[in-house]
Amino acid sequence: MSIPVPQKLLDFIRNHKKFIIAGHKDPDGDCVGSQLALASVLKRLGKEVVVCSPGPFKRGEISAYQDRFANAVRDEDRLGAAVVIMDCSVASRTGDLEERLKGLPTAVVDHHEGGYRLAHEHPAFIDPSAPSTTFLTLALIEALGIAPTEEEANLLFFGLCTDTGFFRHVDSAGYETFAYASRLVKAGANPKETFRLINGGKTLVSRHFLGVLLARSRQYFDGRLILVAEEYHEIQHFGLESRDSDAVYQLLQTVDGVEVVMLIRQETLASCTVGLRSRDKIDVSAIAAAFGGGGHKNAAGLSVEGTIETVCPRLLSAFEEIF
Repeated sequence: MSIPVPQKLLDFIRNHKKFIIAGHKDPDGDCVGSQLALASVLKRLGKEVVVCSPGPFKRGEISAYQDRFANAVRDEDRLGAAVVIMDCSVASRTGDLEERLKGLPTAVVDHHEGGYRLAHEHPAFIDPSAPSTTFLTLALIEALGIAPTEEEANLLFFGLCTDTGFFRHVDSAGYETFAYASRLVKAGANPKETFRLINGGKTLVSRHFLGVLLARSRQYFDGRLILVAEEYHEIQHFGLESRDSDAVYQLLQTVDGVEVVMLIRQETLASCTVGLRSRDKIDVSAIAAAFGGGGHKNAAGLSVEGTIETVCPRLLSAFEEIF
């Protein structure tokens, strides 16, 4: 069973000969996998393709793919090109690429809740019930009458596993997720290697840093929320390669009674990023949206000006109303 792909998007793909495939800033495996897989398919269809990302490639599991992306859109790239924006539907999420993409024919493929501003003006394939953008990308590929190659299947499976926490976040309504996964494995995707790519390759220092963060975690609202803060000087000391947000979320979500895990990072001396994860009922995307961020009901994030000391009270106050 495949979900229907809008005819306008299929016509958009068929009618253009040159494409810029763009993704959001601070990309993850789903963004990277969907961009590269679609780019590969378009090249097989005889299209000219440039794949762009504003970066940075901070996540260890995607660092090996960085060299396959341009970090800027050149004048010659724009000439006669159409744009497909993957894994986001708000132009500002493309960071430094936004200005260079303006004025070009544009389509969108995304699975995030809300923020559909680009979809009002352009062909769009947006389904927030989909587990990942790679899930939608496979539907698009199949609607074009093409079977994914082994490399494309691995890229799509990588993105699917990234956004589902290797299927930890799939509930009883997710049977189609496994149907899609099965088709990708049949096409050559390797679950064992994908698990190693996502979860392996860590340094001992990163495990030490994980211990530091876990020891610092604090409970609020009778244990329903756990807060972890990562100081600016720790980023400088331990390095970006020592970050492992997924492990922090995964371990703390196993604590009895916890409903939300919040990870605040002092990215610069004047700004923080915030990651939010919920087990089930709490819609953290609504909290993120109130601060200019976004995401899904159970996984969302935002960037905000300020320090940990000034940001924490504001976020806890927002959750106070919920709890």
